[in-house]
Amino acid sequence: MATDAAKSPEHAHIEHLVKTKVPGSPIYAFLLTPVQITGASKGHFTARLPLSQNHMNSMGSLHGSVSATIVDWAGGMAIATFDIRAGSGVSVDIHVTYQSGAKVGDEIEIEGLAEKVGGSLAFTKINIYKVEGGERGKIVATGTHTKFVKGSEPKKAV
Repeated sequence: MATDAAKSPEHAHIEHLVKTKVPGSPIYAFLLTPVQITGASKGHFTARLPLSQNHMNSMGSLHGSVSATIVDWAGGMAIATFDIRAGSGVSVDIHVTYQSGAKVGDEIEIEGLAEKVGGSLAFTKINIYKVEGGERGKIVATGTHTKFVKGSEPKKAV
């Protein structure tokens, strides 16, 4: 992880959003409280999340709704890195493709990409990987998240 002095403005910004906004959302607070931002630049960020029983389905694997919630959250964070905006609009469409599992005690790496941020819509792609041997391992799930962003852009100085 980068030291405070070495963090990009985008990294510092989304760490601030995690610290201030995650506690205000009951579902995000429940599922994402231990999330750690590991890097960020314009339109891109990575984070790591250790998995607990709260993240599992009845079969002991990462619950599909948790993956969908991560895609929802990560899409907003990717948009926030694009131009240091505090708000990221509202969801229009979310798709998740589940490719493998993860279990209690595993750590996942979340990668968020803002592929296009326009005046009205933003399009993001999210990848969720299992961390294996401290490194990014096999893909667990991928997702796309489209958000209506008109009005969430940073205000221009006059």
